[in-house]
Amino acid sequence: MDKPRIVLGVSGGIAAYKACELLRRFTESGHDVRVVPTASALHFVGAATWSALSGNPVSAEVWDDVHEVPHVRIGQHADLVVVAPATADMLAKAAHGLADDLLTNTLLTARCPVVFAPAMHTEMWEHPATQENVATLRRRGAVVVEPAVGRLTGVDTGKGRLPDPAEIFEVCRRVLARGVAEPDLRGRHVVVSAGGTREPLDPVRFLGNRSSGKQGYALARTAAARGARVTLVSANAGLPDPAGVDVVRVGTAVQLREAVLKAAADADAVVMAAAVADFRPAAYASGKIKKKDGQDPDPIVLVRNPDILAEISADRARPGQVVVGFAAETDDVLANGRAKLARKGCDLLVVNEVGERKTFGSEENEAVVLGADGSETPVPHGPKEALADTVWDLVAGRLG
Repeated sequence: MDKPRIVLGVSGGIAAYKACELLRRFTESGHDVRVVPTASALHFVGAATWSALSGNPVSAEVWDDVHEVPHVRIGQHADLVVVAPATADMLAKAAHGLADDLLTNTLLTARCPVVFAPAMHTEMWEHPATQENVATLRRRGAVVVEPAVGRLTGVDTGKGRLPDPAEIFEVCRRVLARGVAEPDLRGRHVVVSAGGTREPLDPVRFLGNRSSGKQGYALARTAAARGARVTLVSANAGLPDPAGVDVVRVGTAVQLREAVLKAAADADAVVMAAAVADFRPAAYASGKIKKKDGQDPDPIVLVRNPDILAEISADRARPGQVVVGFAAETDDVLANGRAKLARKGCDLLVVNEVGERKTFGSEENEAVVLGADGSETPVPHGPKEALADTVWDLVAGRLG
């Protein structure tokens, strides 16, 4: 079979060197990559490097190899175009249809999905002109991932950092797998919770669960690849931030509730994939609870945590908001799932069987998605991203 054809556009920012890692991930996973740098990008990484890593010729000019009409052919034949890093200048040119070099010509001729991974100083990213250009590109169907927050050039810190190349690759892989030029969640804001809450007992101990957060992170990553603005409320997951996702870190169920309610205020959909503790200790010991020789420990009194899923289902922050819950069951999976769906009042409930060697920490999952309308959508055993895509398919259908 022919290798998927990727155009990797590189514009002139200091983060251009990170695109070498993205290129390596594409080539090592069996993609045919043509690197198209801007003239400015070649000040940071030379053409010889791009050519050696990709195995393909590299040019920034429309005047090279004119007989092959590269400014038309490259974009026409691509299965995916990704620009990483995308500077403010490149976003402006793409939004306004300028074509003064090979990369901007390629963007105009591409009929495949296009992904931009911006990188710039915070002030440039937040400028109204840049935000308007980003909105224009998204409205036309491009996936523009949100920059990461972190150390920038020099001593600056803020939003504008290029996301980790491994996470950009994951977004591109999902976009390429879907093969759809028009992302169906564009213009939507979705909230996803992930991980497992921890309820402190004393300064060194807590009540927790086995959730790894991988399913929630897969939901966040696939939503970003489908064009959504994603807020991920992460409880003790310890996983790398998905590219293009705003991550809010929490620890306890009470903190998760506060973060989800705040983010859900303008959300089109809320997916509660986190494993939220049902109970928490009634009292917190300010010092480590000591073991006393010859004495049994004092009983731990528990109190109920807030039922976040039922709360947001009963009091939707906006009309038409879709709410999705997760149910981890150990027996009578479907019967317990149907009962929980009715009790919680959500639109969809993802039900799966869990146990010590099932689901938790695994890269794969198997589930049935139950609908409040009586529907049942089985998802066979497979990657957690496959389940995530099924969930977003059902959410997108309900969003109209």
